[in-house]
Amino acid sequence: MIRIGHLFRLTRIQWVMLRHGMDDIVLALPLFRPLRFLVVFMPWRWARRYPPRGVRIRRALEDLGPIFVKFGQILSTRRDLLPGDIVDELSRLQDRVPPFSGEEARSIVARSYGASLETVFQHFETEPMASASIAQVHAATLLDGTSVVVKVVRPGIGSVIQRDLGLLYAAAHLAERYIPEAHRLHPVHIIREFDKTIHDELDLLREAANGSLLRRNFIESDLLYVPAVYWRHTGRDVMVQERIHGIQVNDVETLRRHGINLKVLAERGVEIFFTQVFRDSFFHADMHPGNVFVDPDRPGDLPRYIGVDFGIMGTLAPVDHHYLAANFLAFFNRDYRRVAELHVESGWVPAGTRVDEFESAIRTVCEPIFERPLHEISFGALLLRLFQTGRRFNMEVQPQLVLLQKTLLNVEGLGRQLYPDLDLWATAKPFLERWMREQVGVRGVLKKIRRQLPEWSERLPDLPNRLDHGLEDLAAARIELQRQAEEMARLRTEMRRANRRTVAGIVAAALLITGSLILGAEPPARAGDIPWYGWALGAATAAALLTAVTPSRRG
Repeated sequence: MIRIGHLFRLTRIQWVMLRHGMDDIVLALPLFRPLRFLVVFMPWRWARRYPPRGVRIRRALEDLGPIFVKFGQILSTRRDLLPGDIVDELSRLQDRVPPFSGEEARSIVARSYGASLETVFQHFETEPMASASIAQVHAATLLDGTSVVVKVVRPGIGSVIQRDLGLLYAAAHLAERYIPEAHRLHPVHIIREFDKTIHDELDLLREAANGSLLRRNFIESDLLYVPAVYWRHTGRDVMVQERIHGIQVNDVETLRRHGINLKVLAERGVEIFFTQVFRDSFFHADMHPGNVFVDPDRPGDLPRYIGVDFGIMGTLAPVDHHYLAANFLAFFNRDYRRVAELHVESGWVPAGTRVDEFESAIRTVCEPIFERPLHEISFGALLLRLFQTGRRFNMEVQPQLVLLQKTLLNVEGLGRQLYPDLDLWATAKPFLERWMREQVGVRGVLKKIRRQLPEWSERLPDLPNRLDHGLEDLAAARIELQRQAEEMARLRTEMRRANRRTVAGIVAAALLITGSLILGAEPPARAGDIPWYGWALGAATAAALLTAVTPSRRG
């Protein structure tokens, strides 16, 4: 339900939408279709030509402010839900947000520390280095002379987020209620994911912890460098991190001037991605050019990346590891039957899906692509076609894979920008084959044993007692089963005896009743006084009664 507090914001949103020519999009909704005739009364539409709808949506989100920009960035990952032209435009959204006052930033930092800045920093640059939706970054120098950057959360951003999220939730509920196609798009689910993501980014302690873990994962690697976090000076609203100096990854001309091998750089980016996903199950999920740099001091054939901004990270469970790697290898080997089987086994498509039909649909998508030279294959285009095919088979969106898909598309885009002939498939396939061998081969078994050995050694001294207790429990269970079997046999015997007594009583009663009916109202004094036809009728009556009271063997 839209509250009174939302009305002013809603009015602003409507004005921005009209200014960017989005009235036709609004009037296309089923709820407003009866009002489409009003278009002829809109003077601004008579002569003005508007750009494509994707461009209009992107510009409107940029004008509406940081929360809507961030929401558009999240939507740009959902090629499984939105038309391709809109997703392509939303992927161009950047955090071009005006900075807030440097003096206000100093106040926030001092309030977080409970002390003046002079007790922590020799120098704090008032002018920000960068400004984004959630926070902005200032250069500073610690008392010991260490150069650092200080990330500060925007003042009042929490209340702005809550206000706009309330409005987005209200709009999503209305869409599900009035738009027939909304059940497939799951708008409330999308807003809920966005809610979680943006609240995670508000907590800089969480981001600092993410950065520390990623740094440990690559501390001995020459592929990726992650700046150190200064925990003594980091809190929920302020994070202090080592300052790095690098070349932005999309600045190709500067990279060339420094003699960096762009082909190797692109291939190393792919290797970093697959290492994070399959070795560590923890990957940087916001790898746009503003967050990725190249170390200028490592030119030549061993270039090194530098990563920053760890507010959005992805994780995967071991079972997802297995299915992902197996799917990738099956795709590389063009084993579409195995791809279809893996989708059913993993539950990504309903259990009743016909594997042969799904295999045929996947082959139809993939074969035309694989017939092209490998360096011309776009993984993004392949994913888009597969999403469209999967919808026919009720393939469910896997939330744990959404960030992975987005990150892989970013990696491919960056790699091809650096080296247009980048062969993502050829670069990734050896890594995946090696990873699968390590997981399911002898090395994988030894690795699991080594990992579980401390737990086994802890339980080993107690093993004799556990075995003794287990044998005692087994003996007690055997005795109890024997007792129950004897009790069941006794009960069956008693039931047979009772049945025999019941049968005899029924036969006697039937004979007496029948004889009485034949001879009149008075019963015979002796059984010998009953004529033969009385005995026959009594026997028939007894048989009928027995049939009625005897349980069926089929039951």
